[in-house]
Amino acid sequence: MRIIVTKNYEDMSRKAANIISAQIISKPNCVLGLATGSTPIGTYDNLIDWYKKGDLDFSEVSTVNLDEYRGLDHENDQSYYYFMMNHLFKHVNIDITRTHVPDGTEPDSEKACSDYEAIVESYGGVDLQLLGLGHNGHIGFNEPADEFPKTTNCVDLTESTIQANARFFEKIEDVPTQAYTMGIGTIMKAKKILLVASGIDKAEIVKKAFFGPVVPQVPASILQFHPDVTIVVDEDAASLL
Repeated sequence: MRIIVTKNYEDMSRKAANIISAQIISKPNCVLGLATGSTPIGTYDNLIDWYKKGDLDFSEVSTVNLDEYRGLDHENDQSYYYFMMNHLFKHVNIDITRTHVPDGTEPDSEKACSDYEAIVESYGGVDLQLLGLGHNGHIGFNEPADEFPKTTNCVDLTESTIQANARFFEKIEDVPTQAYTMGIGTIMKAKKILLVASGIDKAEIVKKAFFGPVVPQVPASILQFHPDVTIVVDEDAASLL
């Protein structure tokens, strides 16, 4: 595990984007695992900027996203498909048919999960998986639990996660309570993992996840066992290390 401590959010975003761009340049037809949420936005902004300057080519890249809210369609402005379109896909020359997000409209959770797991496997796995870090240690939407889920699964979101996401919705009742997410086993199959975290509010969980015991009650702690993980954090998020 390699930990890179940066000055601030902007510096963190730039260094994370450097790692992703290096992957694209070294393997133009790579498979990227992508994340949503506020933390990766700066990273995506840098990638868009470099594409517009002619430094990056996404034409052969394929992507698989970590998760999607159950019950939200692509047109819903809080869906993760909508997020990815607006924060990356529509701004670069990526082939939309090679971008994948779990189908939140599929009512059969077992089918939604098995179908998405099959998509990930069809690409032969992920070359580089980008992750954020939840306040409770979740990666994707894999919440604290008694065991690490192996494959794509339907998750009941914890109250803390629902509260954290409430700021994006008009009222708390609108926040989805379930999500489809890649499992821990699926994430751990990625050849490389890049995790980004920023802000003083992430300092405690950064320390707990990467310097504490590996337990399913802190899902991100499993990353300690991955052979190629890079953690990029700003000084605030690293303040307890």
